[in-house]
Amino acid sequence: MSFYHGLSGLNASSKSLDVIGHNIANGNTTGFKGSRAEFNEMVASAMGAAGGNNTGIGVSVAAVTQQFSQGVITPTSNGLDMAIDGDGFFVVNTTSGTAYTRSGNFQLNKNGDLETVNGDKVMGYTVDPITGLRNSVTLGPITFPTGAPIPAKQTTSVSYILNLDARANLAAGDANATPPIEPTPRATYGTSLQVFDSLGVAHPASVYFEKTGPNTWNVFDSLTATDPIGALKFNSDGTLQSATPAPPAAATDPFELTINPTTGAASPFAVKLDLGKTTQFGSAWSVAKATQDGYASGELTDVNVSKDGTLMASYSNGITRPEAQIALAKFTNVQGLISDGNNNWLASNDSGPAVYGSAASGSFGNIQGKALEQSNVDMTAELVNMMTAQRAYQANAQTIKTQDQIFSTLVNLR
Repeated sequence: MSFYHGLSGLNASSKSLDVIGHNIANGNTTGFKGSRAEFNEMVASAMGAAGGNNTGIGVSVAAVTQQFSQGVITPTSNGLDMAIDGDGFFVVNTTSGTAYTRSGNFQLNKNGDLETVNGDKVMGYTVDPITGLRNSVTLGPITFPTGAPIPAKQTTSVSYILNLDARANLAAGDANATPPIEPTPRATYGTSLQVFDSLGVAHPASVYFEKTGPNTWNVFDSLTATDPIGALKFNSDGTLQSATPAPPAAATDPFELTINPTTGAASPFAVKLDLGKTTQFGSAWSVAKATQDGYASGELTDVNVSKDGTLMASYSNGITRPEAQIALAKFTNVQGLISDGNNNWLASNDSGPAVYGSAASGSFGNIQGKALEQSNVDMTAELVNMMTAQRAYQANAQTIKTQDQIFSTLVNLR
């Protein structure tokens, strides 16, 4: 029976060395999780035998368990590299179905699909490019527009934050004053910015202001227009009291600029003009901010990820917008996951079904962009474990050798 003790010990130590060797070999594998061999004592017992008479018959390997502790996160220069800081797995679609990984070294293929280095498609949610909110809770492959530029967007609104000089003379001047006050050229209080038509061609959109009386100004959309598009009235403290568009527009309608492109785009098209933050203080005429919501077509230039997994795409036209959100999965029992190679795990009955969600929500971890999670293998500890397993193997081999010598002595008795 003692031969069996030694043989079981050799088998268990050999299995432990296999696990340790696998850990060491993957010491530099992104997202790798180390394993360890778990041992069970084996005991021979007879029916009705007293507990003190049970005889140990060696050891067996009960299981090889994975250790899902957090690996060190190291920064990289690739905007598509991602690391999960906390709980969760990336969801990928392989040729065999859905799998899960902690390895976030992603890349774009020629079709614009986000995939792993093994060609597995990274799964996520579509989002509204304006609000960044999910369009659906259904998972799908993440794709970026790399084969063609994103289409142009026609400008629909323009917004200004500006100050009109309260010290300005009336635009019409005053011939009766001493000395006479000359009329103020309309261009004195004017500004312009580029807006885009439906083809993405830029056009100047100009706004001019003429003072008509104390705290009142007319608004024009060109230097030659005879009729204003509206009027502004200010309070005595310089804040805006009202912004009234010219008839036939209703008093509640916004101001509008009319653009007449000759490029073949939709023409004419109206642009809403927001002057709600205009002030009239006793300081120089100034434009603090001017924005518009259109853009020309553009090519994808860069992708970055936020901590909640939202993928922000930058384009050559200066637009940065959300294109998708990375999906994460978690399990009731991660020890029940089945390793499938290629840094992937599969769900099983023991792991329970995957629960999907997004990073930085609930118990899901954050996603760190331009970073990768390294293997959680402690190389020093593994080398110590290897020496321990080697000594156990040698000791078990010695028990077999000793038993063989004793058996030889017994056989040779005369």
